[in-house]
Parts: sequence; C-alpha cells; structure tokens
Amino acid sequence: MVMVLAVVLTGVVQGGVGTAWAGESRPSSDRQLLFYNHAYGVFDRETADAIEHSDYLRNFASFQVRTTTGTGGQTWTGRYLMGRQTYLELFGIGDLPGQDSALGSTGMGISAERAGDLATVTQRLRDQGTPNPIGFRQTRDFGDGVPVPWFDAVFTTDQYDTFGAWGMEYLPEYFADPRSKTEPASYPGDVGRERYLSDDYRSHLMRDVTMVRLAVTERDLASTVPLLKAGGFRVHAVVGGVVAQGGGTTIRLDAVARDKVGLRQVEMSLNRSVAYRHQEQLGHSTLTVGPGPRAVWNFSGTK
Repeated sequence: MVMVLAVVLTGVVQGGVGTAWAGESRPSSDRQLLFYNHAYGVFDRETADAIEHSDYLRNFASFQVRTTTGTGGQTWTGRYLMGRQTYLELFGIGDLPGQDSALGSTGMGISAERAGDLATVTQRLRDQGTPNPIGFRQTRDFGDGVPVPWFDAVFTTDQYDTFGAWGMEYLPEYFADPRSKTEPASYPGDVGRERYLSDDYRSHLMRDVTMVRLAVTERDLASTVPLLKAGGFRVHAVVGGVVAQGGGTTIRLDAVARDKVGLRQVEMSLNRSVAYRHQEQLGHSTLTVGPGPRAVWNFSGTK
C-alpha cells in the first residue's frame, strides 16, 4: 500500500534541514525493530503504462494493478510486485492525490514484525531528539464501504518535498478480517510482513527486494535518517548520501536537487537461479533478470 502523505502531512516546501545526518552510523539498539516493507515511485505515463500492461511482469512476479481506498476516502491506483516479505508499488503521474502524484515523487514504509515495536520506535525518536513524532492510523475499504483499521504509522515531520518515509505496524483488526486474506500468526504478537503478504510469490520468479536506491532532496534525507536509526538500521554516510542496512534489504538515499529526485534502482532476489540474462524494456526503465539468483531494475530520470 502507499501511505498517501497528503492525507496527514502538510507538504510545505521551504528551506533545507542541513546535513545533520552526515557521519551518523550507529543504530539506537542492537535489536532491529523496523524492516523494509515497500517503496514506491511515480513515473511518466509511458513507463507506468508499460509496467501495467507487461505480460513479462505477470510471469516474473506476483503482480497486480489495484485501486485502494484509505483513510478519509483517499484513493490511489498502483502497480504492485509482491514478494515473500517485501514489495514495490509503482505509479504514473496523477495516480496519487495531491503533490504525491508529481513525477519523481517517492515514499517508503518500514514496518514492525512484533506488536508494540512501533511504540518503542516512537519513544526512541523522542529520546533521540525528534520532539513530536506524528502518529497516524490508516484504514482500508475493500469496496463494500466498511473500512477496517489497517496499520498505525509514525512520521518524523509534517513537512516534506517529494519523499516521505514512515514507520508502520499492521493492526490485529486487519489480520482478523477475512477480507484481508492474510495468514495466521506464526508467534505471539506476529504482525509481520510475511503474514501480511500471500504465498503467491512461490509460483513466480521474484522473491524479495534486497536493495532500493532513491534520489531525494537533502531536507527529505535529513528527515528520514532519524527514523531509520530509531528502527535499528545501521546507517552510515557515503559520498552523496547515506546507506541503511539491516533485515535483508539495503536502502540507499542520495541527496540531489529537487529536479533530479525519483526511484532509481531496485535489486531483487529470485526464487531460483537462472542460467540466462534477460532484459525487459519497460518505458524509461530496464529490468535485467539473471544470470544467477538476482534481478536489477534501473529507472531513468525523465525530468
């Protein structure tokens, strides 16, 4: 799902936050509390349409095109590649409400595996200098007009340029609703990603997202680092940005000018190794599958 940022955030565009993130490297605790859940990007219509109508993607991944209704009746239409624990959400210009529908807009959710861990993250944010983390509850309407609580979320700020990251925790009410078609708990307090996603990935090639690279403004980067650290990611500075590691997915965020933002690259593990190298051109993007047990999807900026 996308967390339509316009639902809860003001999106005021003003001066940068600076480079307070530079050099920070330690997680706030040995135990990781939040894990990469999904990321999204907004692309030109040619690319979005090519993705939506691709026969190859329907074989490559558990793929669907879906319109979702969330809190307050907000709707968005996305193209989804679903893995075992992680997924991608891809949009065209205008598929999201408000400023989030602009070319190059991106977002990312990192989620708890155990009930109560989001509350711990929220307290960590306060302890580490984010005085007023912003909480939000997302609901989902399955089309019958009866919304169900979906997940709780936390943001570090109510101001962003083109990228927003949030911590999230799926709710018991969602798992208990038969419309969600989720799996039974594997342990007490299980609110994890594998329980949320179906096992349809097993009949396709894509298994999970192992790396995501996003180009974001300096202000959006500075707002994201505290959340990654509070979630327990190992965050370290690299030339031009930061890299966050932990839980099987590497997140790279590059600080760029606003006219250069966007989802740039995704790496995925496969359910099996392939002996060949296949390239699939999808609008202004190229998906390279194999050889071996991985795939790389490169997205070209079109601004």
